[in-house]
Amino acid sequence: MTTTTSGTVRIEEDGTGTVQMDRVYPTGIHDLWDAMTVPDRLARWLVVSLEGTPALGATVHAQFTSHWDGTVRIDTCDRPEHVSVTMTSGGATTVTEAWLTAVDDGHTRLVLEERGFRADEVADHGAGWQVHVEDLGTVLAGGFPEPWLPRWQALHPGYVDSLS
Repeated sequence: MTTTTSGTVRIEEDGTGTVQMDRVYPTGIHDLWDAMTVPDRLARWLVVSLEGTPALGATVHAQFTSHWDGTVRIDTCDRPEHVSVTMTSGGATTVTEAWLTAVDDGHTRLVLEERGFRADEVADHGAGWQVHVEDLGTVLAGGFPEPWLPRWQALHPGYVDSLS
């Protein structure tokens, strides 16, 4: 099975942006859940630093490979199917949710959505999350992600064009 990322971006009626990623990974639902929630595994693909103890209702400080830096409050944690967090940085707050679904042959579908950012940031967030979910796939396959910024720069024009 070929693993690809399908990313969509849109501007909502209220003028905020939403990005959604949909990808099937060749791993079981529990392994994917752990890769997305266990700090040591998050550090391999998304989180450069984490201060605090992640738990339902807790707020931690995180810095991502994309240089996003802020607080993350864990709002929902329904293992192994759904996690929702509120992320705040520089006075801006967004909600990010992930839904995991077991599919055929031990694969797992991840649908990840971030919403609530400014409309002029839609392409930025779309390209950013695509790099992150690609990096997750690389790590799950036993590899090491390439530098984040060059891949983001390559993807960004396509997200800009998708809004035209």
